[in-house]
Amino acid sequence: MALPKHVIDIVKSTAPILEVHGVTITSVFYKNMFSNHPELLNIFNHANQSQGRQQTALANMVYMAAKNIDRLEELLPAVTQVAYKHRGLGVKPEHYPIVGKHLLEAIKEVLGDSATDEIINAWAEAYGEIAQVFINIEANMYRKAEEQEGGWEDFKDFVVVEKVKESEVITSFYLKAKDGKPVPTYKPGQYITIRVHIPEETYALNRQYSLSVAPGNEYFRISVKKEEEFVPNGKVSNYLHHNIQVGDTVEVSTPAGDFYLDVNAEDHVALISGGVGITPMMSMLESLVQNKTSQKVTFIHSARNEAVHAFAEEASKLVSELDKAEYIVGYEKPLNISGNHDFTGYINKDLLIAKIDKNTVCYICGPVPFLRNVVSMLTDIGVEEENIRYEFFGPALQLDTKVTV
Repeated sequence: MALPKHVIDIVKSTAPILEVHGVTITSVFYKNMFSNHPELLNIFNHANQSQGRQQTALANMVYMAAKNIDRLEELLPAVTQVAYKHRGLGVKPEHYPIVGKHLLEAIKEVLGDSATDEIINAWAEAYGEIAQVFINIEANMYRKAEEQEGGWEDFKDFVVVEKVKESEVITSFYLKAKDGKPVPTYKPGQYITIRVHIPEETYALNRQYSLSVAPGNEYFRISVKKEEEFVPNGKVSNYLHHNIQVGDTVEVSTPAGDFYLDVNAEDHVALISGGVGITPMMSMLESLVQNKTSQKVTFIHSARNEAVHAFAEEASKLVSELDKAEYIVGYEKPLNISGNHDFTGYINKDLLIAKIDKNTVCYICGPVPFLRNVVSMLTDIGVEEENIRYEFFGPALQLDTKVTV
């Protein structure tokens, strides 16, 4: 149902205000919503809340929706990305009225008398339209997740059948369905949501981890970095590393995500990862080997040093099985200066110019600073925007002047 012109005009005219006050509004929104509906803390990532990342991501989304309220179809790629995360977390239609109520109240609280009844009513109507777009897309995702072979709708118990240390900071967990049923297939690069109940925590904790093995196995594999160098420390990652052992059970969603390898493409493919961003690349690389690809494949990985470099031998072996593939490894601060690596420091433009042409399809995963630098350099050397595909850790944030939700 198309929105009335006066509603569109009001919402678009208030977009600049939201650009300035968006994070303040979303911060008030989350504070008030969780105060009134603490049960929603079973869904949302508490760490992203404490770091302000979720607030920023939502502010970006609200701003972009306001700017494009008369052409929401242009936001479908961004909406799909968020909808996948919602489906993986268990966001349902009944949650949207709660969100809408507290979002409108936050706008009123922050803007005061500037948010007239006319503006609030227009935003209420616009929110209803936006929410319905999400609800419709997510309903289709839930249906497909449940109806696929081996699928289910929300969460299901999985047993840890193997736990393997891949580096000083990354450990792999092999997961099989507790009911003995096969795991559903997925696209290389997608992720699953892990939900755990930590004894000292009031609410369930959810985290999304890339699948680090190609589809087609009788198990899922996630490879988790132990986050102990930041404040607050990674509650779920540390709990998995220190407390979850072989035989233990975790709750798992079906695979999701819009960052995945096009296995049928014939173009030159570049897999570019930093740190634990190597995890989806392993799924992609193994899939390329399984498909006996004739594509040219360039795999560039950057790690802090040899001790934290996961899958070094496995990746090298997989690359050796491809006819036209190259594995390029660099360390920021190598433990052995004359060791087995191709560059020291960070990935730079000269390296990308030497290894990647303008028609290369580039898949990138890593921390936000890494993504920002690599995407910027690829853009500078002329790689087309549609050929630069990347995955964020956590809520999608703004890489540069382009707002991404």
